[in-house]
Amino acid sequence: MAPIILAAPLEGWVTPLEAVPDPVFAGRMMGDGIAIDPTGDTLHAPCAGRIVGLQATRHAVTIETESGAKILIHLGIDTVALDGKGFTTLVAVGDQVAAGDPLIRFDLDLLVREARAVVTPILLTDATGFTLTAFAPPGAITVGAPLMTLHRTAPPQQKQQQQQPQEPELEFGRHDDDPTIVRRTLRIDLPHGIHARPAARIAALARETRAALSIEKDGRSASARSLTGMLGLGIALGDEIAVVARGGDADGAVDALVTLLSTGLAEAPAPVTRVAAVADSAPLPPGALRGVPAAPGLAVGPVQHHRNSDIDVPREGRGIAIERAAFGDARAALRADLIEQSATQKGAAREILVAHEGLLDDPDLHAATEAGIARGESAAYAWRSAIRAQADALRSGGNARLAERAGDLLDLERRLLAKLIGVTNERHAYPAGTILVADDLLPSDLIAIADGLAGLCIARGGPTSHVAILAASMALPTLVAVGDAALAIPDGARVVLDASNGMILPTPDTQQLAQAEVEQAVTARKRADALSQAAIACHTADGTRIEVFANLGAAAEAGPAVANGAEGCGLLRTEFLFLERDTAPTVAEQHQEYQAIADALEGRPLIVRLLDIGGDKPAPYLAMAAEENPALGLRGIRVGLAHTGLLEDQLRAILAVKPIGQCRIMLPMISRVEEVRSVRLVLDRLRDELGISAAIELGIMVETPAAAVTADTLAREADFLSIGTNDLTQYTLAMDRANPAVASALDGLHPAVLRLIEQTCRGGAMRGRWTGVCGSLASDPLAVPILLGLGVTELSAAPGVVPTIKARVREVSLDACRDHAREALACASATEVRALARRFASREIPA
Repeated sequence: MAPIILAAPLEGWVTPLEAVPDPVFAGRMMGDGIAIDPTGDTLHAPCAGRIVGLQATRHAVTIETESGAKILIHLGIDTVALDGKGFTTLVAVGDQVAAGDPLIRFDLDLLVREARAVVTPILLTDATGFTLTAFAPPGAITVGAPLMTLHRTAPPQQKQQQQQPQEPELEFGRHDDDPTIVRRTLRIDLPHGIHARPAARIAALARETRAALSIEKDGRSASARSLTGMLGLGIALGDEIAVVARGGDADGAVDALVTLLSTGLAEAPAPVTRVAAVADSAPLPPGALRGVPAAPGLAVGPVQHHRNSDIDVPREGRGIAIERAAFGDARAALRADLIEQSATQKGAAREILVAHEGLLDDPDLHAATEAGIARGESAAYAWRSAIRAQADALRSGGNARLAERAGDLLDLERRLLAKLIGVTNERHAYPAGTILVADDLLPSDLIAIADGLAGLCIARGGPTSHVAILAASMALPTLVAVGDAALAIPDGARVVLDASNGMILPTPDTQQLAQAEVEQAVTARKRADALSQAAIACHTADGTRIEVFANLGAAAEAGPAVANGAEGCGLLRTEFLFLERDTAPTVAEQHQEYQAIADALEGRPLIVRLLDIGGDKPAPYLAMAAEENPALGLRGIRVGLAHTGLLEDQLRAILAVKPIGQCRIMLPMISRVEEVRSVRLVLDRLRDELGISAAIELGIMVETPAAAVTADTLAREADFLSIGTNDLTQYTLAMDRANPAVASALDGLHPAVLRLIEQTCRGGAMRGRWTGVCGSLASDPLAVPILLGLGVTELSAAPGVVPTIKARVREVSLDACRDHAREALACASATEVRALARRFASREIPA
């Protein structure tokens, strides 16, 4: 067969498949090909053939060429949810078409408004006997222009033989004589039936089993390994189907497929916009751009744009053995770089580099890269495809916080590609005082260029990305999710970045610039004064003792926190010991870390939060089923109580820290008194076993409305209460705190949250228990007087802001704070509370 040139079926922009914002397409689970971002409104046939598949929702069509190759064209991403709206079919199944014939007309404006993306994959769905080459380069293309070339790699008779069997083939057990047949019926409850994405997931499962799996509907059958076959069945919501398996392990194969169909194919959520975030936000000055605060602060300075260019990589490899060797050498070199770099860093930067080292050893990334190399791709091209498929999976998985971790994968992509291609990663140097503007920023970028920067303004990103965490640890004012308008600010423009109030002034007038510069100077002076007084114990202006501790995530952060005046650690996040590894840490490993932190604190209190994983922080060595809503599922203390061995090991490691009693234990995500009692029983038993007679304080995190409103009951069982305002706010307001779509409306100073804090303090006081705050409100100088007025007596802040928080406490009297808190509780919104807090600050603090 002579090669067939497949023509562009759409007018638009050619896009590599790995750039499609869907892991099923980007990962080539449905087949190889390319994509077009359309600018026209009609889909044409890319070649002559017969229409063998047309989705009932009219968003996808399959053409079979005369030689048997099947070409699937899928208009847009998640367009199945439109249920046919905006699409008009011009052909029917069975029709013969010529290259260029119109197939489907679509309303492009409607798709742009309502679909997750309009980029359209064009795929060879069954590569058996065929391959694609000569892909068009990225850029504009017109209908009928060459897009890619289809070649036959197997003789026609071989292909014909493969199509002869009437029963689905046993691809891994073709000669299996096991006559077992298992059949099970079920009803489909997927909102859009079995369309492209679920079909790809089913096919991937079918390829992993020895049994021959098929799906039947209304007397028709299709192999579960055939995407086009399954799509051709037109399975919709509510349809009854039969799952059939033949051959070895038929029972297991049917069980696996039924489970996948019943629980494992949840549809991705609909796209969101940031309109909800605007309603409760303070009005902006004219010309200001709104963003989401990631690290508070005010900065004035000239803008410089940070841009990273993509590294060009060849698609074709130089031979499988050569590319495998190159991949191994590049990984080894990058691992050495990461180890060397992490040794010179501390705190959040070090932990992020260690996490990157773990990602470098991810077996799924290795397997996907090796598969690409085996297909004849270069190691660089295969690595990029593997990484971007995983990054897209994170972005489209419905969990915004995990989506922010895609940046870590793209960081690894670029660093390894530089090793493979033999280029030096770009080094950027910016003048001191620069406000850096970027579309997005990778963690390694910030680690390399942070010195001298005055602030960050990022068009995308989110408030819990690793870049945001790094910026906060560096006390670098940072605004994220500002949008494309930030990218239009010209280089050299002098701007005002007010990250505390979530805005940037791209064209400030003379008065705004002068006012911001005065505020900046006052802040710098106060910061210097605060640092000079940081080591002194903290009291309010009228003598009330308030403890100011630091939140820590690693041993390297303890020393700097003490130098900043921290009176102890109010929250040790122990997840750093448990994540990014294949096995749980031993008791000895945990004890070594806890003891190092206790030693660095020089006898100061160390409050250790027990492992808080689940939700957005899974551990690969824990068997945890997929959950429809992980934030409301098995997370926090629920994980420890479900995995008692893990809980006991952590308690043993904490109890081994000397001196006994320096460590206090804190339970995450408490919602029921039974949870506290259960852990108390385990703790007391272990104390007896270890011969520890001294009392060990056991406190709780108040992160749920349930814990807040029953604080008096919980305080009977707990020795102290510490409010995690981040989770308490998201659960109270029903807004995901990691989702940029709603993040700017998510404010812990919302009156509903403040009322729960007040109720917690009151409930704790009834039982003689102290209440602290270890969430982000404790690091917000505007919030501190309100918290004190509500009854909080301990604040645990980010290490870098401890001096500022201590200085703020010293400026206020407790009576004034109580009056201020009463006014705040009477406000109608977080916006009103913040305005009230700013007025209070201007009265209480002399310039």
